[in-house]
Amino acid sequence: MHPTRRTLLKTAAAAVALSSLSVRAGVDKPPLLFGTTPVILDEQAEFLRRWQIYLETMLRRPVQFVQRGSYREILVMLDGAKLDCAWLCGYPYVRMRQRLELVAAPVYAGRPLYRAYLIVPAADRATHSILDMRGKVFAFSDPDSNSGWLAPQVELKRAGEDASRFFKKSFYTWGHRRVIEAVASGLAQGGAVDGYIWDSLARLHPELTGATRVAWRSVEYGFPPIVARRGAEGIDALRHALIGMTQTPPGKTLLSRLNLDGFVPGEDALYAGIEANWRYLGT
Repeated sequence: MHPTRRTLLKTAAAAVALSSLSVRAGVDKPPLLFGTTPVILDEQAEFLRRWQIYLETMLRRPVQFVQRGSYREILVMLDGAKLDCAWLCGYPYVRMRQRLELVAAPVYAGRPLYRAYLIVPAADRATHSILDMRGKVFAFSDPDSNSGWLAPQVELKRAGEDASRFFKKSFYTWGHRRVIEAVASGLAQGGAVDGYIWDSLARLHPELTGATRVAWRSVEYGFPPIVARRGAEGIDALRHALIGMTQTPPGKTLLSRLNLDGFVPGEDALYAGIEANWRYLGT
């Protein structure tokens, strides 16, 4: 058995008893509904179960993860009070800030920041910017993604280009990993992807990212945050549980699986660059 899997299983087994006691203590409380979209994990269902156990233990309340395939679906559910919180992108967060509360920002490589990457096939040594993609097939991840849509759109507009006419063809993959797979397989000649996702997959699956090359990196942006709809109950407790993950062995194990250092409270200033891009693009 892989060491990481063995560690997760031991961690989960040790936490189950605590979780069951904690949840029973809060059995009269409604579950915390936590929205997610597909991420990098191969065993995402297993990981979310471990994280659920951890959060239930810390919150003394049932937790239910709700997975959807796009940010838009998560946003609709948040707006309709069908979710309490979600792991979202900074782009929809700045657009819906009046209705959302920042819970926590993940810390990656020591900072709550990340970059957008332009990736191309590994054999392509000539591409160095999005402007080299003229007339080619391009993969975006999600129309509500900063790194997977907004950032490259802004680069094109700043160069005086019309994105709707610039590419031979463009399409959405509905996932950053799928952008990497599309470029690696030759389905696309370039793609826009979350740099954290590419870097993390380079550790887990170098055979996949090795078929691509990072041709350009953006400036740093605030890391995709965990947010809550305003008025949702128990958000302070959730913030405390997330920030405290670095203080417990099970929390550290889960963070390691996510390739994160931890969570911090975060602040709106982290997302000023994304908001500036949104307003510049005029969407």
